[in-house]
Amino acid sequence: MSIRFGVWAKKIGILVCLLLLVSCQGKNPLPNNQAQVKIARVVSGQSLEVLGMAEQPNLISQVRLVGIDAPDLRQRPWGEQAKEQLENLIDGADSVTLEFDLETTDKIGRTLAYVWKNKVLLNEELVKQGNALFVERSPNHKYDQRLERAQQWARLMGLGIWNPEKPMRLTPAEFRRLNL
Repeated sequence: MSIRFGVWAKKIGILVCLLLLVSCQGKNPLPNNQAQVKIARVVSGQSLEVLGMAEQPNLISQVRLVGIDAPDLRQRPWGEQAKEQLENLIDGADSVTLEFDLETTDKIGRTLAYVWKNKVLLNEELVKQGNALFVERSPNHKYDQRLERAQQWARLMGLGIWNPEKPMRLTPAEFRRLNL
């Protein structure tokens, strides 16, 4: 009788340990290359300020959407249009998911990320609507094909910066170089 009780006690002990382990795990943990953040504000068509990165949830962090180059805000009307589209894409979201590639920060310390809202890649949407250019950023190439296809679509459709009646004449990089 005592041997049976010992076997049952071990089984119950193992079951309790397993239940404790499962209950200690967070709900839907994100992969290591992702972070759920709150939007503090949209800075431009390619930059955000977010809350909830790292160990300090109330610290504002700068995020640069990787793989795109949106017109400068002074590059009228395209810069404001890019910013407005990003605001509209984010509108109403409690949070967005940042997905990181190989290089996670740029030379000025901003976080580089692909931004997702409800399974929509916002970097791609900006390019697809003609509000940003696809720009390869080595070593980050995870979504290059998607971004390149989105740019081809925008060009074919004459959207945004590709509008044949009012095209953007300088790339954002050229504009910034000439207007430091």
